[in-house]
Amino acid sequence: MKIEGSVVLVTGGNRGLGAEYVRHLLSRGASKVYVGARNAELINALPSLTGGRAIPISLDITKASDISAAVESCSDITMLINNAGIALKSSILADNSLENAKAEFETNVWGPFNLSKAFAPVLAKNGGGAIVNVLSAASWFSMKEVATYAMSKSAAWSFTNGLRIDVAPSNTLVVAVHAGFIDTEMAANVKMDKTSPFQVVDRTLNAVEAGVSEVLADDSSVFIKNNLPNHIETFYPLIARHDYT
Repeated sequence: MKIEGSVVLVTGGNRGLGAEYVRHLLSRGASKVYVGARNAELINALPSLTGGRAIPISLDITKASDISAAVESCSDITMLINNAGIALKSSILADNSLENAKAEFETNVWGPFNLSKAFAPVLAKNGGGAIVNVLSAASWFSMKEVATYAMSKSAAWSFTNGLRIDVAPSNTLVVAVHAGFIDTEMAANVKMDKTSPFQVVDRTLNAVEAGVSEVLADDSSVFIKNNLPNHIETFYPLIARHDYT
């Protein structure tokens, strides 16, 4: 599909990677971008966007009522970008690991799951289009500091693959986006090289226009995908040298 003339809903679009998606979509000629944010305070904090093509909407992806309202108000979309996500930095044996895992699954798995189910018929009615799921290189591996987050992203990857099968007959492309650490607030304390949001978004939108279903957005995701699971022993010595806290 073409970005020019498209109508897009971006979740978590008020900051970080989501805001970069909004900027890119507008610069590439999207006719309308719905900018989803969790609450009114975040919406009011959105930067001023000209031309009336960016429309903020209140959307907490963990709330069924917000999803239903979004389906009503965004019934003209041709692309859904499931960008919103959280990382609570929890190991498996941490005292609060179960609570953190549940919260991460609510946002990183069930949010995109429920949104995609709700909007799949909308996209089909509008001729197909695309669903973009922002995943992670952590879909394929884990490490202590983000173990519960990695669980959620692995589940989200599996959900993405299943969704692709279901919506293919309605001419809807499903794109899985994988990246290592991105230079946003979520990874602000990570002491290693990070990928620019611009690169992640640029590669994503190029893939959408080319009809490509998987985006390896940086060198980290390429390396991990190419070396797992057969050569996992070559990867863990590398990540063990870095400080992720």
